[in-house]
Amino acid sequence: MSKPAQPNEPIVTHIYTADPSAHVFEGKIYIYPSHDLDHENTSNDNGDQYDMEDYHVLSMEDVNAPCVDHGQALHVKDVPWAKKQMWAPDAAYKNDTYYLYFPARDHNDIFRLGVATSSSPSGPFTPEPDYIPGSYSIDPAVFVDDDNRAYIYFGGLWGGQLEQWQTGSHIPDGEGPATDAPAIGPRVAELSDDMLTFKDTPQEISIIDENGSPITAGDEERRYFEGPWVHKYNGTYYLSYSTGSTHQIVYGTSQSPTGPFEFKGTILTPVIGWTTHHSIVQFQDKWYLFYHDSSLSGGADNKRSVKFTELKYNADGTIQTIDPYSK
Repeated sequence: MSKPAQPNEPIVTHIYTADPSAHVFEGKIYIYPSHDLDHENTSNDNGDQYDMEDYHVLSMEDVNAPCVDHGQALHVKDVPWAKKQMWAPDAAYKNDTYYLYFPARDHNDIFRLGVATSSSPSGPFTPEPDYIPGSYSIDPAVFVDDDNRAYIYFGGLWGGQLEQWQTGSHIPDGEGPATDAPAIGPRVAELSDDMLTFKDTPQEISIIDENGSPITAGDEERRYFEGPWVHKYNGTYYLSYSTGSTHQIVYGTSQSPTGPFEFKGTILTPVIGWTTHHSIVQFQDKWYLFYHDSSLSGGADNKRSVKFTELKYNADGTIQTIDPYSK
């Protein structure tokens, strides 16, 4: 019998997992992570060390229960358009169907977003034969609003290729803006009713400071890098994301699911390992942050482990900063 889950400890140790997208489906917490392979890789800014090729679905009856690995839910070899690097996924439920959204490099080495479907939250998932038309970059995250409209958020810098898409077309040698120019924001698109395509062209989300000015590209403590996640609390939309090079999870708030989002603060201080990637979910009467670090592997960037901890709000709706290593 597996051990009960514990806050700030790996929820599974028999495989390496990262980039956890947590949801409550059928009364349980389901986690959709990427699956890090137990390879010795040299890290670089292009992310070549992240050579994941499949997905496993995890679940927990509650936060004190053992975490169950439901096995392989999708493999890159089953996705006709995908070549390699099955990075951070997300899942959604609508139309009596479970949808798994995932990035991968196509056969031209361009990152695209795919979608696969299942009748069960644990999979296995059957992929669509082609990527979502008009999709690019990485880190899809889907938010289904109270009115049942669904939005997909995505995008990542550097190896995630977002700099290459600033014109709306792919420019392989595209570079980021000057340090004093507005930072590149994540993308958002409303999903079609069948959840398989975009309703319209993805738009860039603006992240602004308290004075309404865009966060600049040189502001690495606050600017967007990758890993978007949107949740709703007391009628307010929260966009949280990784700052990448400064290794924080930060957030902004808005009265619209498409922004602009006003920067508010830090949710998670840096973890062991280069990357940080998270999700936020309400289960019963509490909120939880799912995240990863590289503690189990002794610090290897490409061998990470999913953890969780309780997330708490202040009376004004701001989120209390979490130091995952504080006792």
